[in-house]
Amino acid sequence: MIELIFAGVAGAFGHIMSKQFVHQRLRFTSWVRNPRALGLAAGVATAAAAAPVVMVAPFVGLGSAVFLGLAVGSGVGLGARNAKENKPLPSKTSG
Repeated sequence: MIELIFAGVAGAFGHIMSKQFVHQRLRFTSWVRNPRALGLAAGVATAAAAAPVVMVAPFVGLGSAVFLGLAVGSGVGLGARNAKENKPLPSKTSG
């Protein structure tokens, strides 16, 4: 159960932060020309980097690393697509 909670929180955080980073910082670069390839590369790199870390943690497993890689990859792909199409990010509302 704790693995699912950890994977969900890490995945949501990774997706949101990578989407914002790509949209804000990489929008003027040539990296956003192919959002699928950029998202795939980022997802694979994130999963590969997270795999050794989660293997030594006693309460998470390899599934968490894979889920984090999928979340970051989708965030990077969406951020690159939005930057390519000049779509603004949703504004943060105070509530």
